[in-house]
Amino acid sequence: MIRELTSGNADIIFDIINKAAGVYKGAIPADCYHEPYMTKEELFHEMGSMTFFGWEEEGKLVGVIGFQPVKDVTLIRHAYVLPNYQRKCVGSRLLDHLKLITKTKELLVGTWVGATWVIDFYQKRGFSLMPNKNELLNMYWSIPQRQIETSVVLGITM
Repeated sequence: MIRELTSGNADIIFDIINKAAGVYKGAIPADCYHEPYMTKEELFHEMGSMTFFGWEEEGKLVGVIGFQPVKDVTLIRHAYVLPNYQRKCVGSRLLDHLKLITKTKELLVGTWVGATWVIDFYQKRGFSLMPNKNELLNMYWSIPQRQIETSVVLGITM
């Protein structure tokens, strides 16, 4: 079941993000990986500018996805599924829901170039690697230069 999340769900969102992000260790540059992957302060800051949805299984929140309309696009932000629930369509269901409610014509997601499984996930769902990733990352995201250097952007037209 999909439901909108609030700041009252911050602890479980924090837990899901950090448990799921453990797979980045060794796949992304060491200077970009830290534990926790996202601090609570960063999460609260992010929650102020986006909407989160979650997927529940038997009353337990097991996956989250955030989205943020920016200018003329919608950004997918912080899409994570607990490791024991991955490859069970949770991420696909969250993404499908986001596609249904998105009001812009383009949906973009940024990820690490070394996170090939994430890139594959989005490509299997119709997203394409964007050739102008630096321009897009500078235009729609507020991230450090090092993250821009080590990231890709995928997009889909709705």
